Amino acid sequence: MTIVVVGDAGLDVVAKHTGPIGPADDLRAGVRTTFGGAGANTAAWLAHLGAPTVLVARIGDDPAGHAVRADLTAAGVRCAMTVDRDTATCCVVVLVDEQGQRAMLADRGAASRLAATDLPAGLLATADHLHLSGYVLLDDATRPAGIAMLAAARAAGITTSVDPQAAALLTDPDSFLDAINGVDLLLPNTAELAALTGSPDPASAACLLTVVGAVAVTQGAAGASWIDRDGVITVPAEQVECVDSTGAGDSFDAAILIAWRSGADPTAALRAGVTAGTAAVTRIGARPYVNPRSPDGPGSPVPA
Repeated sequence: MTIVVVGDAGLDVVAKHTGPIGPADDLRAGVRTTFGGAGANTAAWLAHLGAPTVLVARIGDDPAGHAVRADLTAAGVRCAMTVDRDTATCCVVVLVDEQGQRAMLADRGAASRLAATDLPAGLLATADHLHLSGYVLLDDATRPAGIAMLAAARAAGITTSVDPQAAALLTDPDSFLDAINGVDLLLPNTAELAALTGSPDPASAACLLTVVGAVAVTQGAAGASWIDRDGVITVPAEQVECVDSTGAGDSFDAAILIAWRSGADPTAALRAGVTAGTAAVTRIGARPYVNPRSPDGPGSPVPA
């Protein structure tokens, strides 16, 4: 089973701070530079969990882009990346509070120039599924590319999934729903679900089933739910200390996609997703693996 992921790849500068941040503050924080990007995170988790994975993305012709490609390749991800010589690689500043909840300041950089032609000709002929990061659809510049790639996947006869990624950017839900019409699985969190349906209640996802085949909703400490025409199934969360929530949704996506595409029932697929999401929140950073050159463990700094 080969899964193609389309989305951003770049660097995260993660700052874990204590207390609120105000104007003119000068605060101490734990700061690390890690690899990130929602598409790259999901691809890395897919490879970590054993699925052959291809990442379609656009990076800059800069040290960050070269490091991103090398890191993903070492993790077992096949990189189908377009190198953009005019724009820097995506970079995100991630602010993580005492509860492990994050806020992000994003510069998509080269990722904001993704084009339909960045999907290699013939790639979908050997794939079983295409997963699209919602950031592609939430940016006017890259929405046409995302829509075209979803259409190409349907034409190739493979299944598709979309993670909306950012409730704050879902300012035109009708346009977003038009873009994902025909997608097999939608993967929102409760805030994104509320932006699309008006309610964070997983049962509200039933109104989306005229657009998508099924919905899997992550609910943080409340677990996750699967909604399809047979009803709603919910599994509880695994109770752990949340150190950093960055990438939890991306890891959930990877695990549930593998389970679902392997024929697991919704309950088993949800449990797989929750287990991966739980692993992601227990340490700094969004990735599941350790660079062998670093002694620092998961979330360690980008190597020089």
